[in-house]
Order: sequence, then C-alpha cells, then structure tokens
Amino acid sequence: MADTLAAIRSLMASHSPPLDALIVPSEDSHQSEYVSERDKRRHFVSGFTGSAGLALITTSGAFLWTDGRYFLQATQQLSDQWKLMKIGEDPTVENWIADNLPKDAAVGVDPWCVSVETAQRWEQAFSKKNQRLIQLSVNLVDEVWKDRPPAQYSPVIVQPLEFAGQAVSDKLVNVREKLTREKAYGIIITALDEVAWLYNIRGNDVDYNPVVHAFAIVTIESAFFYVDKRKVSSEVHNHMVQNGIEIKEYNLVEFDVSLLGSGQLSCSGVGEEVKHLVTWIDPNSCCLKLYSKLSSDQVLMQQSPLALPKALKNPIELDGLRKAHVRDGVAVVQYLVWLDNQMKEICGASGYFLEPKKTCESNKLGYIKLTEVTVSDKLESFRAKQEHFKGLSFPTISSVGPNAAVIHYSPKAETCRELDAESIYLFDSGAQYQDGTTDITRTVHFGTPSNHEKACYTAVLQGHIALDTAVFPNGTTGHALDVLARVPLWKDGLDYRHGTGHGVGSYLNVHEGPHLISFRPYARNVPLQASMTVTNEPGYYEDECFGIRLENVLIVKDANTKFNFGQKGYLSFENITWVPYQKKLMDLTLLNAKEIKWIDSYHSACRQILAPRLNEQERAWLNKATEPIGATA
Repeated sequence: MADTLAAIRSLMASHSPPLDALIVPSEDSHQSEYVSERDKRRHFVSGFTGSAGLALITTSGAFLWTDGRYFLQATQQLSDQWKLMKIGEDPTVENWIADNLPKDAAVGVDPWCVSVETAQRWEQAFSKKNQRLIQLSVNLVDEVWKDRPPAQYSPVIVQPLEFAGQAVSDKLVNVREKLTREKAYGIIITALDEVAWLYNIRGNDVDYNPVVHAFAIVTIESAFFYVDKRKVSSEVHNHMVQNGIEIKEYNLVEFDVSLLGSGQLSCSGVGEEVKHLVTWIDPNSCCLKLYSKLSSDQVLMQQSPLALPKALKNPIELDGLRKAHVRDGVAVVQYLVWLDNQMKEICGASGYFLEPKKTCESNKLGYIKLTEVTVSDKLESFRAKQEHFKGLSFPTISSVGPNAAVIHYSPKAETCRELDAESIYLFDSGAQYQDGTTDITRTVHFGTPSNHEKACYTAVLQGHIALDTAVFPNGTTGHALDVLARVPLWKDGLDYRHGTGHGVGSYLNVHEGPHLISFRPYARNVPLQASMTVTNEPGYYEDECFGIRLENVLIVKDANTKFNFGQKGYLSFENITWVPYQKKLMDLTLLNAKEIKWIDSYHSACRQILAPRLNEQERAWLNKATEPIGATA
C-alpha cells in the first residue's frame, strides 16, 4: 500500500500541472455500481472492497469516503495510512477539498469515471478558492497497477421476446417520441442496464450483472450500438440489423458523440446535417468525458427516458419475476432444510425448531466443514438446479455472529467463521434467472437465542410487516414510506444505517432505480408506481455481536380501497418472495394480533406455493416451519 501511494504521488507531482490531489471513484465509464475486476481502481489503491466509496489521495494523506453500510467493514479493511470519512457524518469530499487544500489547488480525476452531475457539484465547491478539477488524459491508477486484470470478451446474448415482453422496435419508438417531445435530436445512453434493456440483450462482462460493456446513441432517425465487435455473434448482428441498429466499435463512441454534437451523426454516414440540435444526457450516468465533447448550450440534462420504463415492469416481466421467486424460494427452503440437518448432526445444535440439543458430533467423518463460505456455496448449488438459472445476482452475504453486523459482509475462505449453534446466522442472497432477478435475506438461529436477540428480530419483523401492509396514495415516494419500517425499532432506540428498499431488475441489475425506499433525500425524487418492484429489508446491527435483516421483493400494485380521497388512486404491495420466518427468533409477547395474523397468512401461502415442488422430507420441514403461531406458542 505504501508503495502504491508513493508511486501515485510521484505521478501527481510530475503531472502538468502538478496535482495537489487525485480523486479515485468506484465507478467505471458507465457509472456502474458494480464494476469488472479491471475497473476496481478504488479497491486497488485503498484495499477497501465495498461497492460504494471514493478515495482521495493528497500529497500527504489518503482518505476513503463511504456510507453507513460499510463503516464497520472499512474500519477493518483500511490500513493506518488511510482515514475513513463517514458519509452523512463527515464533510463531503468536495467540501473537504475546498476547506483543506490550498487556493488554486489542482485536483485530478479520470473524466471517464465521474458523472457530469458529480463533476459539476465538485467544481462549484472548488470555485470558492479557485481550485480546479483537472480532466486527466491517462488514469494514474492504471499507470501503477502493473497486474491489472485484462478485459474480458464475453459474448453478447439476445434476450428473447418471451422473457423481455416488449420488442426493441417498440422501445425505440417510445424513446423517439420522448426525444421529439423534448425537442432533442439524439440521446447518449451510457448506463449498462439501460443499453441492455433497450436493445434486449444481456452479457457477462460484469460479475453478477448480466450486462455488456457498451454504449448506445439513439437519434430521431438512427440507432447505434458501441461494443467490442468480437463479442457479437451472427445472431446478435442479425438482431441489431432487423431493428435498424448499426454496430460500431466500443471506442468510437467518443468520436461519434462529437459528430452528434455537430449534427453530423447518421446511420452509415447518410443523412443531411441537422441544425439547432439538442442532445439528451442523464447527468447521473453520463461521464464527464463524453459531455465535454458537446456544447453545453445544446445539452438537455435530465433523467434518462429509459429509467422509468425499465422500472415499470410489463406483464411478461412481472409474470417471470413471480415464477423466478417461486423457484428461488424452493432453493432457499431446500438450503434451510439441509443446513438445519447439518447443524444438528455435525454441531449437535437444537436446530431450526425448538428441539432438544443433540450430542455434538463435530468430528464425524463424511461431513463438510460448515463455514460461511461452504454453506454459501451449498446455497448456490440448490439454486443452480432451478430452471433458467444464470448465476448469482450479487456476492452472497453469509455471516455468523459478529460478521452479521457488517452490513455488506463478504466471506473469504481464508478468514471466514465456522457456523456456531449459539450465534445468529444471516444470509442475504439472490440469483439471476432468465425470467427474473431475486434478492432475499433471512436471519436464523440454530441454538437458543437470547431475549435481546429475539426482541431485536421481532422489531425488525414488525417493521417488515408494517411496510408490506402499507396502503398509500399515488404520488407517494419511498422517502415517505421509509419511516414505517423503522418505527418498531425507534421505540427501543434502535435503527439501521441503510435504506429500506431498492428496485430489482428483470434479469438485470439487482439494484435498480430510479425509485427507492430510503431516508436519503434523493428518495423524494421518484414516486412509487404500480408495476414497479422494490425490496423490503429493514435490519438491526450490533457491532461485534450480531446482525439481523429480513428482506422480500414486492411489486407495487393498485389498492382496492373503500374510498378514493382526492381521486388520487391508492397503491399497496404484492409480496413475491416465499421463504418462512423463524418463529424461534420471535418474541410472541411483542406481536399484536394483526401481526400474528399476517405471519400465519404468509406462512400458509409459503406452504401452498412451495410444497408441491419439494420432496417428502422437505415438505415435512416446511409444514413445521409454517404451522400457525397459535399451534406452536
């Protein structure tokens, strides 16, 4: 780490002009949340592996900004050469630079790796002291990253209409209608999931996200797909040609953006020059590099016209998501049955249910060692047997005891913990199926949970139920709903540092906007609408002790209310995740009659939906796990 920082500072000093600081974002050229191995520059320089964060290297210091999901993880991973800056508690990076670096300071950044919105926010803060944001022609991290992973060449795959639910031609018509409405000539599409959704393609360029490293430009009369042509099969080529899309090499996008800005970009070079044109970009996903090729007075900067249509799932996508979650529920229940048996037979645990503790047989031959990694691998194996399985949707969070308090914990084979019958076990996992993406979290205990653990679990469950049963008027944002999941925790002076829900893609990114359920201000920007998907995942984390989270995926739907005040129309949620909650972790004295009725109703649905797909032993386990609370209290 010291050598890396020294090498970067040497390049900063020799740069013209010399750099007082270098910003190393987490994002790639598409402003992705999850990036390929070769784009993990912030991880390389800092050692911090979380998905969100930003590094700042100055001539004498190194700083890492991240949010509340990663405070504990960053503390564990950062060396003493780095200082953790907590988003929401410490000054923002731009304010820290403005206050701590000298007047006229030069701050470098790779313009491919920062969005227009972020860069402009920084520049505004820097202007107070005439500090400058320098767009680097070469990424300085790449210069010192000698063993940087090579680019991958995974093939582009066509997503069939039977899963996509809407033809590319129809999507292009809708985009062009919006361009016309906004008096724009063309749009630059940079977000990987938006390119994949618009052109009905998928790929494997980024782990866990079925996307292709590609750009798209759509004009009133043309459409372009910028990709490494080695990834394009004859099937994909025909798919693009049939939809009037011209395929170009990935690195030509910069040149074509310049042509677009001057009105000279048209399919195969045919077409008259267009005057007084406007180019649409999304300032949150378009990088500074491409924006700098355009004249600022001819740019329309607003949310991508693809973001909302992608979030509003069509009937075929909704049907696929429901089916995918049923298969996923089968796999997770099979996993819990297997893990319950393993914990009893290997560790002598009392198990998932309230049963007598067995004699420990930890040295018994023929059993795998139960670690956070081995059990996570076993869960993946159950999913892999399901129809349309394509892989995981994110790295499984498989965490025991204190590790469960690390919100986005990622177990490593060399350092992970063994499962412990007397510690909480939290697993947050999901899969990519060709008809839908899943995301589920359950928290379980195979021994005797403490009264405090049960009280905390119950409060999380109560918040989970409160959000699930919410009815709210059209126009309500996720910011307004977030509090529902927190009130049961707040009553005891508890809380959690992450949002309560995010959108989920249809065989796309597991984290999908533009909507979310969160305390963060930007959750006020987009109201929830019928046919959106969103997670429901409150939690509680006690550092060095345990963590609890419960997560289901919901579909927003129209609510059948008795009245319709203001003629707004009302919305509610449809749950599509089917895995029981552990009754042993509930403090039944804290639950009211409505909450108990909800749990029993949900468990009855789990039994009805999953039982036909399970074997006799698994059905018996599920029947016991879903018995009405009154029968087991």
